[in-house]
Amino acid sequence: MDVTALWLTLRLATCTTAILLVVGVPLAWWLAQTRWSGRVFIEAIVSLPLVLPPTVLGFYILLATSPQSPLGAALESWTGQRLPFTFWGILLASVLGNLPFAVRPFVSAFASVDRRLLEASWCLGEKRIRTFWRVAVPLAWPGVLTGLVLTFAHCIGEFGVVLMVGGNIPGVTRTLSISIYDNVQALDYVAAGQTSFWLVLFSFVVLCFTYTYGRRGGVV
Repeated sequence: MDVTALWLTLRLATCTTAILLVVGVPLAWWLAQTRWSGRVFIEAIVSLPLVLPPTVLGFYILLATSPQSPLGAALESWTGQRLPFTFWGILLASVLGNLPFAVRPFVSAFASVDRRLLEASWCLGEKRIRTFWRVAVPLAWPGVLTGLVLTFAHCIGEFGVVLMVGGNIPGVTRTLSISIYDNVQALDYVAAGQTSFWLVLFSFVVLCFTYTYGRRGGVV
């Protein structure tokens, strides 16, 4: 197994999961609580990576962050660096590509919280933010944890969107899935088979955890 690609993949998956925990939980809470009729458009945007081919999503991210685009030019002028073909570029692509794998389980978990408990907390004088942290989050935690595990696992196997935005640079953007692709291209089926075996085993364990623990949070 390509150890460098392994550590890069773990770093990418960890950073992606942490960012989606911070961003996804408030977004999911809002989606679970809001009665705004326009929420369907937000839900559609969040779920778009589920139906879009990863290469299409990666292509548009590449266009949006290229130095020729307004956003890419502004980022380069502020930071002096470009996002495409860097770790930060594939991190952005990974966050956007994995958004539904985190937010959808989070929403299901928060929607399963008994609203009477929330209203009781409000009637007792607790502010909404304290009710969120002391009532909603503990009750929804099994579902939130399931979403985090799914996000981490999906990020481990990310291929198309990462390849489009980051290319194949050893030690910078070359993840395990790209390493397998390289091994197959080089006809090194032994190395490809070894890495693939461990990824299959990892995915199986994650699914067993998801179906066992996720039911407690009302996610699966």
